[in-house]
Amino acid sequence: MTLQRTHRPSLRVLTPALLLVAMALAAGSAHAQAQWKWRDAQGRVQYSDRPPPPEVQDKDILVRPVSQPARVVVSPVGAATPKPASAPASSARPGEDLSSRDRVAQQEAAKQREEERKAAELRAENCRRAQAQLRMLEEGVRLARTNDKGEREILDDQQRVDETRRVKAVIAAECR
Repeated sequence: MTLQRTHRPSLRVLTPALLLVAMALAAGSAHAQAQWKWRDAQGRVQYSDRPPPPEVQDKDILVRPVSQPARVVVSPVGAATPKPASAPASSARPGEDLSSRDRVAQQEAAKQREEERKAAELRAENCRRAQAQLRMLEEGVRLARTNDKGEREILDDQQRVDETRRVKAVIAAECR
């Protein structure tokens, strides 16, 4: 009785093959992380390896690469919504129907409060993002921007100073 020896691939042959497969998977995952996904003005979902156009609002960006922070949006809050005069107190007693004028005034007051709450949330978010950006600038973290051609450019010393000045202005305006 003779024993047959089964052929098993040697470790020397198997290791390069596994290394090649691992490199292919790593390259594919790096490419997948650099994808952008956003909703355009018509509501269609767009995919690209380049950032969306500037007119796309931050809320419409569905997926951004890990290395890309969210945009800091600065909008004057107080100038856009004038404060209406306070609504007159309702003369209706409990159990009575409010006049249509009183209902409209209450709805407008509630709408104004909601707008003010949203504006305060936006200011707080802008403040938080600007402070995080300032920390990165002051810590000396190497930062890059994407130019109009979609190419990454590393900030030089003068650009870093300009960006620090701009971020401090945002903090002064938004962090009250």
